[in-house]
Amino acid sequence: MRVRLIFEKSTIRRLPNPSVVASVFLFLFLFCTGVVQAQQKSVSGLVKDAVDGSELMGVTVLVKSSGTRVATDINGEFTVRAAVGDTLIFSYIGKRDVVEVVGQRNVIDVTMYDDEAMLDEVTVVAFGTQKKASVVASIETVKVSDLKIPASNLTSALAGRIPGLISYQTSGEPGKDNAEFFIRGVTTFGYKTDPLILIDGFEMSTDDLARMQPDDIESFSVLKDASATVLYGSRAANGIILVTTKSGREGPVKVSVRIDNHIATPTKVPKMVGGVEYMRLYNEARTTRDPLLGPYYNEQKIQSTAQGLDPMIYPDVDWYDQIFKNSTLNTKANINISGGGQVATYFVAGGYEHETGLLRVDGRNNYNNNIDINRFNIRTNVIFKLTQTTTLDTRITGRFERYNGPYTDTDDIFHSIMNSNPVDFPAVYEPDAANEFTNHTLFGNTYVGGGLKSNPYAETVRGYKDRNESNISA
Repeated sequence: MRVRLIFEKSTIRRLPNPSVVASVFLFLFLFCTGVVQAQQKSVSGLVKDAVDGSELMGVTVLVKSSGTRVATDINGEFTVRAAVGDTLIFSYIGKRDVVEVVGQRNVIDVTMYDDEAMLDEVTVVAFGTQKKASVVASIETVKVSDLKIPASNLTSALAGRIPGLISYQTSGEPGKDNAEFFIRGVTTFGYKTDPLILIDGFEMSTDDLARMQPDDIESFSVLKDASATVLYGSRAANGIILVTTKSGREGPVKVSVRIDNHIATPTKVPKMVGGVEYMRLYNEARTTRDPLLGPYYNEQKIQSTAQGLDPMIYPDVDWYDQIFKNSTLNTKANINISGGGQVATYFVAGGYEHETGLLRVDGRNNYNNNIDINRFNIRTNVIFKLTQTTTLDTRITGRFERYNGPYTDTDDIFHSIMNSNPVDFPAVYEPDAANEFTNHTLFGNTYVGGGLKSNPYAETVRGYKDRNESNISA
């Protein structure tokens, strides 16, 4: 056997250490499979509520890159492993999400603000707040935007907006137009139907509720059944109306202004017959009951009234049109300022209402006999954060009202109009030669059955009332 050996010239290079090669390949494999990550560190912090500065327990802290989740403890504190370039996402029910990049920080403190888009889903109950979906008691919430109607009375805005609430108004007179309403029907022991009204946790009257500014309201709830009203006992037998006013939130100053002008008109007015038709119907009724009596109004008076002859002798008075206007213009304005910092938050509001009635003002008098109300409202809600666990919540509200109105109650004036004769006498006599220099108004009148009949116009302008009223709650 012959063996052939062949030698070739080649360049000899020294190979790297096998252990180094193995390390390089291992790093590339781990990096591609995601096992090798950036160097992590421990990041801790505290999560607080922007409204009152309290620590929030149960806030979810998500490390975006790794999907790691932790929750804050009872003191609002958290600790999580994250790298320098990681992003932390803080989320909590009813709050806006907060996104923080770790960077070089080892301590990250977060303040969470309310998510206004979710506030409508939160229901105020006797013992705090709950998510609307988790409430099993009979509780109705009212959107505050639905209460912003062109009216000076908040109670009139409740009708038709709350299932099970029956509301009705017995008067449309400005200042006396509070709506009567009941939630759970008529009670067993009488007709006491007023529900318990709580504004910011304190018992208030129906008038306090009626004069509230809708712009100052944060939430409006009605508690109807026993499970919802159990904490208030027998006082809540007729249901509860819970109203919470707005509070400031930590952040920049926010200013809101609203001005309303609305026209008020009567809902419906009875149509009265004219003087001629009244006299013919009166005669018909008289002769039908007793033909021997004959007609009360002679044909000459009826024809003279129909022809519109001397109105001082043959009057034909539409008493309602003589005393009342068809409409009036009212104004409402509100301005509020809110904001705050780490020490305190504030909500300050001021409102003005100008409300007038439908009575006509007689130019022959030097005073205003119509209803004229000027109402000012103020509200200050300031929350001081004294310590990490203590807050001082101050709420002051005031209502200042100047009322001007007729001396005779409008109920009596309206009753007099509905019962007055349109053809007996005019509202006012024009001065004759004997009364040319008389200083006072010559109100029309006549004697019937030995007594002086009431003149609705004279009752309207006989005088006026003027009073001031102030209410302050702290």
